[in-house]
Amino acid sequence: MSYTNVIYEKRGAVAWVTLNRPQVLNALNRQTLLELEASLREAAADPEVRVVVLMGAGERAFCAGLDLREAADKSPLEARELSRHAHRVFRLIETLPKPVIAAVHGYAMGGGMELALSCDLAIASEDAVFSQAEVNVGLTPGWGATQRLWRLVGVRRAKMLVLTGDRISAAEAERMGLVNKVVPSGKLREEAEALALKLAERSPIALRVAKEQLNASLENALSAGLDYEVEAWSLLFSTHDAREGVKAFLEKRKPSYRGE
Repeated sequence: MSYTNVIYEKRGAVAWVTLNRPQVLNALNRQTLLELEASLREAAADPEVRVVVLMGAGERAFCAGLDLREAADKSPLEARELSRHAHRVFRLIETLPKPVIAAVHGYAMGGGMELALSCDLAIASEDAVFSQAEVNVGLTPGWGATQRLWRLVGVRRAKMLVLTGDRISAAEAERMGLVNKVVPSGKLREEAEALALKLAERSPIALRVAKEQLNASLENALSAGLDYEVEAWSLLFSTHDAREGVKAFLEKRKPSYRGE
């Protein structure tokens, strides 16, 4: 598939997916969601890709959220369809069998913040600004924040962000646990690449299963999540990568993972 609103680049084991509408702060419309979904599926299907990094083009924004110009006149049924579409794309990120890193600079507002929430890890530049701003235009979060945000920052902080629509800095986002790390503005891509390459050295099977285990812990009761962890962990012992990882550790050498 050819992309207009998304740039898809593969560099070694890392797929770089860049929202490419800088003229509107990388706001998400239907076409952009379609291309984002297609690019993620392309990365998921490529056995050479082990990690995905998600970024925004231009200097001002990671993603300003929903393109309100496209949504302004939608009926409730059309709005429901749009919300379901965004949920499908963000859920794809969450369940992709490979780690997805959000590299956030500038504005991450509304649906843009929800996009970052759906990623496994998030690195932010010092100039990043986060906000669940929907209440400021008479709406509520419709792309996952009411379910994902409190799991990261706690219920009271999530309510403060959602009910006020206030903006928070990258430093505050890191204190809350919304992002993993804050880096100098000029080093965001470098830091994101370093983390991606670090993950790419790990067994892809182990990364996929670990991600599934952690996701299961958020969706299941503790007892069911622990049962799933036992089954998933034990199944890894049937893989080449697990045997190679243990053997390499005992032999004090770097492991050679094959994704098998």
